[in-house]
Amino acid sequence: MALIVHLKTVTDLRGKGDRIAKVAFRGLSFYTRVLENCEDEAQFDETFRWPIASNIDGNEMLEIQVFNYSKVFTNRLIGTFGMVLQKVVEEGQLEVSDTLIDDNNSSIRTCVSIEIKYQAMDGTVGAWNESEFLENPNQRGEHEATFHFETDSLLSGSGQSQGSGASPGRSHQSLLLGERKKQNRIKLTRSVKDHAKLVLFHHLDTSSESGKGVFSGMKLGKTRHSKDDHKKNEPAVLETEDLDRKAMRLGGGLDPDTISLASVTAVTTNVSNKRSKPDIKMEPSAGRPQDYQVSITIIEARQLVGLNMDPVVCVEIGDDKKYTSMKESTNCPYYNEYFVFDFHVSPDVMFDKIVKLSVIHSKNLLRSGTLVGMFKLDIGTIYSQPEHQFYHKWAIICDPGDITAGVKGYVKCDIAVVGKGDNIKTPHKSNETDEDDIEGNLLLPEGVPSERQWARYYVKIYRAEGLPKMNTSIMANMKKAFIGENKDLVDPYVQVLFAGQKGKTAVQKNSYEPTWNEQIIFTEMFPPLCTRIKIQIRDSDKVNEVAIGTHFVDLRKIANDGDKGFLPTFGPSWVNMYGSTRNYTLMDEHQDLNEGLGEGVSFRARLLISIVMEILDTTSTEIMSSTEVQVEPIQQLSDIATGKMEEFFLFGAFLEATMLDRKIGDKPVSFEVTIGNYGNQIDGISKPTIRKRKGGGDGDEEESELLQNSSEDEAEDDGDLVPVSCTPPMKPVITDRNYFHLPYFEKKPCTYIKSWWQDQRRRLYNANIMDKIADKLEEGLNDVQEIMKTEKPHPERRLRGVLEELSSGCNRFVSLANKDQNASGRTKLDRERLKSCVRELENMAQQAKTMRTQVKKNTLKDKLKQVYTFLHKLRFMADEPQHSIPEIFIWMICNNKRIAYARIQSKDVLYSIVDEETGKDCGKVNTVFLKLPGKRGFGTAGWTVQSKIEVYFWLGLNKQRKDFLCGLPSGYEENKAVKGLGLQSFPPISLTYTKKQLFQLRVHMYQARSLCAADSSGLSDPFARVFFSTQSQCTEVLQETLCPTWDQLLVFNNIELYGEAQELRDDPPIVVIEIYDQDTVGKAEYIGRTFSKPVVKMAEEEYGPPRFPPQLEYYQIYRGNSTAGDLLAAFELLQIPPSGKHNLPPIDGPTDSDRGPILPVPIGIRPVLSKYRIEILFWGLRDLKRVNLAQVDRPRVDIECSGKSVQSALIQNYKKNPNFSILVKYFEVDLPENELLHPPLNIRVVDCRAFGRYTLVGSHAVGSLRKFIYRPPDNKVQNWANAAKLMNGYQALANGGPISRPAGDININMETEIPVKKMETVVKLDANSDAVVKVDANEDEKSKKKKKKKGEEIEEEEPDESMLDWWSKYFASIETLMEQLRQQEAAAAEAEEKEDMEIAAEGTKQSKSKDKTKAQEKEKKKKQLEVIEKKEKVKIDELRVYHKELETEFGNFEDWLHTFNLYRGKIGDDDDSTTEEERIVGRFKGSICVYKIPLPDDIAREAGYEPTFGMFQGIPSNDLVNVLVRVYVVRATELHPADINGKADPYIVIKLGKTEIKDKENYISKQLNPVFGKSFDIEATFPMESMLTVAIYDWDLVGTDDLIGETKLDLENRYYSKHKATCGIAQQYSIHGYNIWRDPMKPTQILTKLCKEGKVDGPHFGPAGRVKVSNRVFTGPTEIEDENGIKKQTDEHLSLTVLQHWEEIPRVGCKLVPEHVETRPLLNPEKPGIEQGRIEMFVDMFPKDMPAPGAAIDISPRKPKKYELRVIVWNTDEVILEDDDYFTGEKSSDIFVRGWLKGQQEDKQDTDVHYHSLTGEGNFNWRFIFPFDYLMAEEKIVMSKKESMFSWDETEYKIPARLTLQVWDADHFSADDFLGAIELDLNRFPRGAKTAKLCTIEMATDELAFPIVSIFKQKRVKGWWPFVARNENDEMELTGKVEAELHLMTAEEAEKSPAGLARNEPDPLEKPNRPDTSFIWFMNPLKSIRYFIWHNYRWLILKILAIVLLLLMLGLFLYSMPGYLVKKILGA
Repeated sequence: MALIVHLKTVTDLRGKGDRIAKVAFRGLSFYTRVLENCEDEAQFDETFRWPIASNIDGNEMLEIQVFNYSKVFTNRLIGTFGMVLQKVVEEGQLEVSDTLIDDNNSSIRTCVSIEIKYQAMDGTVGAWNESEFLENPNQRGEHEATFHFETDSLLSGSGQSQGSGASPGRSHQSLLLGERKKQNRIKLTRSVKDHAKLVLFHHLDTSSESGKGVFSGMKLGKTRHSKDDHKKNEPAVLETEDLDRKAMRLGGGLDPDTISLASVTAVTTNVSNKRSKPDIKMEPSAGRPQDYQVSITIIEARQLVGLNMDPVVCVEIGDDKKYTSMKESTNCPYYNEYFVFDFHVSPDVMFDKIVKLSVIHSKNLLRSGTLVGMFKLDIGTIYSQPEHQFYHKWAIICDPGDITAGVKGYVKCDIAVVGKGDNIKTPHKSNETDEDDIEGNLLLPEGVPSERQWARYYVKIYRAEGLPKMNTSIMANMKKAFIGENKDLVDPYVQVLFAGQKGKTAVQKNSYEPTWNEQIIFTEMFPPLCTRIKIQIRDSDKVNEVAIGTHFVDLRKIANDGDKGFLPTFGPSWVNMYGSTRNYTLMDEHQDLNEGLGEGVSFRARLLISIVMEILDTTSTEIMSSTEVQVEPIQQLSDIATGKMEEFFLFGAFLEATMLDRKIGDKPVSFEVTIGNYGNQIDGISKPTIRKRKGGGDGDEEESELLQNSSEDEAEDDGDLVPVSCTPPMKPVITDRNYFHLPYFEKKPCTYIKSWWQDQRRRLYNANIMDKIADKLEEGLNDVQEIMKTEKPHPERRLRGVLEELSSGCNRFVSLANKDQNASGRTKLDRERLKSCVRELENMAQQAKTMRTQVKKNTLKDKLKQVYTFLHKLRFMADEPQHSIPEIFIWMICNNKRIAYARIQSKDVLYSIVDEETGKDCGKVNTVFLKLPGKRGFGTAGWTVQSKIEVYFWLGLNKQRKDFLCGLPSGYEENKAVKGLGLQSFPPISLTYTKKQLFQLRVHMYQARSLCAADSSGLSDPFARVFFSTQSQCTEVLQETLCPTWDQLLVFNNIELYGEAQELRDDPPIVVIEIYDQDTVGKAEYIGRTFSKPVVKMAEEEYGPPRFPPQLEYYQIYRGNSTAGDLLAAFELLQIPPSGKHNLPPIDGPTDSDRGPILPVPIGIRPVLSKYRIEILFWGLRDLKRVNLAQVDRPRVDIECSGKSVQSALIQNYKKNPNFSILVKYFEVDLPENELLHPPLNIRVVDCRAFGRYTLVGSHAVGSLRKFIYRPPDNKVQNWANAAKLMNGYQALANGGPISRPAGDININMETEIPVKKMETVVKLDANSDAVVKVDANEDEKSKKKKKKKGEEIEEEEPDESMLDWWSKYFASIETLMEQLRQQEAAAAEAEEKEDMEIAAEGTKQSKSKDKTKAQEKEKKKKQLEVIEKKEKVKIDELRVYHKELETEFGNFEDWLHTFNLYRGKIGDDDDSTTEEERIVGRFKGSICVYKIPLPDDIAREAGYEPTFGMFQGIPSNDLVNVLVRVYVVRATELHPADINGKADPYIVIKLGKTEIKDKENYISKQLNPVFGKSFDIEATFPMESMLTVAIYDWDLVGTDDLIGETKLDLENRYYSKHKATCGIAQQYSIHGYNIWRDPMKPTQILTKLCKEGKVDGPHFGPAGRVKVSNRVFTGPTEIEDENGIKKQTDEHLSLTVLQHWEEIPRVGCKLVPEHVETRPLLNPEKPGIEQGRIEMFVDMFPKDMPAPGAAIDISPRKPKKYELRVIVWNTDEVILEDDDYFTGEKSSDIFVRGWLKGQQEDKQDTDVHYHSLTGEGNFNWRFIFPFDYLMAEEKIVMSKKESMFSWDETEYKIPARLTLQVWDADHFSADDFLGAIELDLNRFPRGAKTAKLCTIEMATDELAFPIVSIFKQKRVKGWWPFVARNENDEMELTGKVEAELHLMTAEEAEKSPAGLARNEPDPLEKPNRPDTSFIWFMNPLKSIRYFIWHNYRWLILKILAIVLLLLMLGLFLYSMPGYLVKKILGA
């Protein structure tokens, strides 16, 4: 069966050039040879052949592309010709010539002519013979000689099972060298020479060189194209090695990087890979509980809706509720309270938990309060955030009871979820200022719009079928027994949980096939922040309700939030539910599985549902405003709505069952296969109730499938096919001590089942295509990682190939997926998903194409990351949410008990006529490991294989089943069930293999490394057990090692394998290797397992390169889901020729006399060895724990590597001195040349006891020696070159420009500022300028000049020296840190944007660039602002704040002294039970140096070389040292609460050796962020006391204090490190003030000492502030001021400059530790791996034999400064009027103003009342006085008060400084009415308006538009401010204006000029002039008339006046008119 295309010519080409054509069909492309210098016609005349396994569908396409070929650039497409093969399928042979189409789909002149032939499988298409088609078959070689490798088929199609050493498969299109004639070969080489420029992929070995891939781990099966008949042509195998050599010969030295992968040709293959890769990870991890901690900080709330409320925030997770304290009468309460919730549940349960934040108004002991609103999201959403957290984000509060109401306020919070081993990084607070921008910082995941709308979610439940027969009540069974009532024993209902709400359908009594037709309606925001809807079928029962099955719908999979996305929609579609086994027991041990926890082990039921969502228009009136769940009936769904019922056929053949666990017992074993309920022996069904209608409406649809249909009678006759779902029981046979096997041998049992399902194959097909693309991508990425790991050249090329495959795969999907669009049962989701998948994949193809061109060596890592995101995306899209055919379960049944199972996805074995759509395991032999069900599979039980089976599955439509056996290994006969007529069409019940081959397997077990410890000693006694087919063998047991080198050859003889020899060669079965620990008593203990495929040699093949002898490779060993080491081994499978074994290659190597008859690994396979010397530095042992209750007294260290060893000197008395007396020893070993194969080095510590006994204390295995290998430098020159390069870089950094260097010395010029802050002083240097830059001698002068320029303002900002303290320095440093982080972020964002721009397609480029320019402008402005800010900033000397431990910054201070943890005790069975920490029994300090000997002679021995120290020159002595340790603890943050009230009372405890300091009396009450500011001095003696522990405990009044967390510092490593970590190097040298130099040694002394120790020439101080060290010259200032301001000359600044740049000194340079504060995580041993808070601290150490240091610097916390704020309320205006007058109905208000400082509501103050204001004007002249304590640096008010009357002591609160002023209407009898308020942040509030007119509401709503002032700078402010409140529509409205004066004074100033409260003495205010409104009639009649009459009746009065005037006019007119007329008439 094949498609053959003969490409003749391409004519009418334009221009002249090299042409190449590509012909593609079914994703497999061939390239023609390159025709050079063609003019208008290209005569290709080449033939291509595609062997095909399934008939061609008429819609399939053939595509031909013609390119202009380029050697350097990618080929340019001339045009494309595509044709649908319908005509070909009908006629079998066609000649076509047609024009090509260009990129824009328009036709061009160029014309192509081809001939196509198609030969179908069944011969339906006309026959033709090959020779007429290819005139001379011998000519083919010539054309095909130069097939360019197309990566896609090369790496997957060519059947190379990479890394396992299998051959690349027999290739049809290979360079046919095999059986062609000699002349042909000559011709071939000639034709190849003609194309000497032919590009063959140069470094193919990177991906496929047989067996060279070290670490190849699991690279077993690769899918290959299905086979054609083999017998026709058997060309010889073309090895990649030969290709490589050819490429080297032919490639003519082309630069390999210019090769375009597209031009690289493919060896395709027609070998089927009939085996699939087994899944190596065994243990189910989903259901296992883990530790989680959710920490939530409620910071504050804003804009809460409601008047004058007392809000409380309730935080609720699951059933846990915690409340904040209550804040009185405020709409913007500030809490800053921290809550922690701890959980121990499985991830599934955890991520579905909902976090609810609700705001409650006026809650107290008696009443629960009223709900203002709430916010919900699930833990899964938080966990999927970066760093698993939301930080400083605003949650939108809405009222679920009234969805029309809109936003009810905002709560600002931090939420973080920590699992075990996650470490939370507290984000830097760089965006503090933007945080008031609520809209920009909403608590929503990326991509969720800020305006979320309310929506209705309709979950429609139609019906269910296939429920298990179960009932829990015993009564029902009794009833059944006595009355014989045979009802269905289940009363099902459906329960839906979504977003914390629950809805239920009605209960359907007694029904296995219940119909509900109900919809459950949820009202929730959209998009919801809860990702899953949980749908459960439950059994209603009075005694105990149980779940029958659970299904989760992931909303992310049924919606798409892109521009062209769609709203959530689902179905109507069936969902399949899986859970526990169907046989009913009273107490189901696997009930959890039915609740949706863990992997279901059996089909439970299927449920027909659909989900629809509509967004609500909350403005419409008829909407129900509550969010209660509703249930309504809906109409029934028609049967065909979910698709047409089809008959499916599932065939399974069991080819082998081995490794059956011996625990099962030796009763007969059978396997049961089920799909849905079909085949289930308990309550299975044979046919569905709805049968396929004969005739009727669906006749025509079948026409297209007639091609595949089997003959008519066949289809009819198997109507009574009886399913066989179980293999016949068979007694197992012993394999070895642990395992049985079933003796299937040549007879293989089969199963087959017919089942009926709705035909929704399209869904599975699409998923399969995407899965295959993803598999191929993953495989490619693994290759790239592999190449990088083994350091082979050119990983970037392989990545380019991967991207090329990806883009062609994606394009292929797009062309395939659009078929049968309108099949029945397609849902909206199907259509939308298809659209979005097509879009995504087109996009991905485009991006992959673009990226391919960008992959370079230097961008490889980034691009790799991006490709991994593609992979995740593909996997996500391939997961189809709407189920169709249920999964297939295989159960192993023994003695009627279900023992173990495997679950196979039906899509994986689904058949399609299109190759890409077929499941990856369909028609292939698959190795499946069965596992224990449910919880039984947890822990160790889950590690043992229950059974390993080789199965073959085929699932497809019954009418397509003709080829269901075609993938089986050939050479069998079918055995049918004899059934009456014995029809041919029946599937076989078993297969008998007639062909079998004999093989010998050779297993070369060399060594394993990093195994887990299985004995209590912390070591293991490992041996390996190798299984192949039904045989097993063991290696020898090696005692006490984790890195055994077995060096052993195991030979398995006479292995019988069934099937055809050739197939076995390409696709051998797998070898399983299990590693065990031998115990003297009891059973061997399991350590781990791995798999491999052997390299196969057939009898007729040569045993020689390139495939033989095979190379050793590393295989990853797994234990459960975790890795457990590596195995280095090789496997070869040799066919035993008929002549017998003696013709196999000989096994050389004597049988070792000393090792008995054990065969070593033969030469040629074992690695090549060289002589190495290993030098060990023995320093000392630390913290050794007791062994068997006895203390360690005389320890010794044994070092062993590769069988050789060395022992340290004995430590005579560990307590007195744990250091070794002899420091350096060495031993010589033979190690492999290949560094990747180096064996590990083992360190063991033994204690020498009396009577010559030795006890093992602990051990450590150094897995990789690479970092300890010393490579002698080639020559000195190169190093200098490197150093100079580095220097260039550094200098350019330091000076902000390129530099030039005068010959000779390298000059370094230092600025005294740090680069980040130096915006103004960047010095640009020309290439020819001199590189020495003078630095301003003194900073102070600069600042003085500045002062003069800027005038007065700065005077007050710039604090004098005396004001500055250590905290000024600390806060300034934190600001700098933020600045750096901000800049890094900006840079990263910019880089990302640039990247996006590159990748973006051409079309969108312009628009993006516009956005970008805008963005850049914004950035520019921002930067300018920043610069301005900076210029105004004061220069404060800074220190470095590290937001992690100092160790991480300086490589653990292991620059020469390494610490090796010693382990003891076995690794826990469970991942949880023992942590690494618990197994540590001590530490060995020392180092290792490995080098080849002899060393080259030219390595000069320096002067003063100590031969005893070998490579470890210049190390200090390890005698005892007395040290003063000074520990500074600055503060702790985010401590874990320890008390019930959610707070803690922390204090510090410091331990060092026997010293313990408890600072208990200075505990800080109720604080989770305490500022300690303390220093402690401890004297210590190294090495005995070198581990410093700083712990924070919680003080308790009663009972013992609890540990919150602790951190440990190894002081010894710091002390001896070359980084000089004893005392940090300050940024400036000063001799007085806050920045005084701390170290007793001055910079000059330190520098001199360093130069002396490092044997460096210098320091030489020269004139004009220069110093020379080695060959570097530094410059800097030379004067210093003492406290009296007198200047002196000094070299200290210069020396300090050198110290700060010590890393640039050649040879000895390294970065010195600066003055710093480090941040260390606090851990609690009871909660391993979860951070309990952080501590900021630093440590100084001073040796006692040096001059004593000065006093410790004072870092005690700043005391808050006392201030007094005086607020005078002068007047109010335009206050809204609340009251109506009894008599006149007149509006008026009785106004008073209330004020308080935030947090001090209880001290609120009121003015007197201005009664009866008619205009809203009020006059007060009233003074409020608010004394408060204020911390300038933190901008917070500090207050201490008791939390409640029961509190023991006061709690300190820090609260933002905010003043609240409110205006009220006083009422005599009822409560006062609140009218409005304004809150002013005293640090930044709008300046008051000059007049009431200018005062607008915008001052409160849009503060930034007005000039902002700070009362702390202005001291006195007067003006008008608006009062605002919310109206009924929730909008802010202006409710009045207040004229006030704010005056801030320090406590001292206030004392000097006191003032009285209200209008009292001293400094009294005059009484306001208020109208006396009570006797208004008498006193001021005019005013009262104006108010009462004029106000109400003014229009009326005006109208009356107007009318009167008119009437008067009229009267006058009438009066004077007659006289006037008379006058006129008489003419008088």
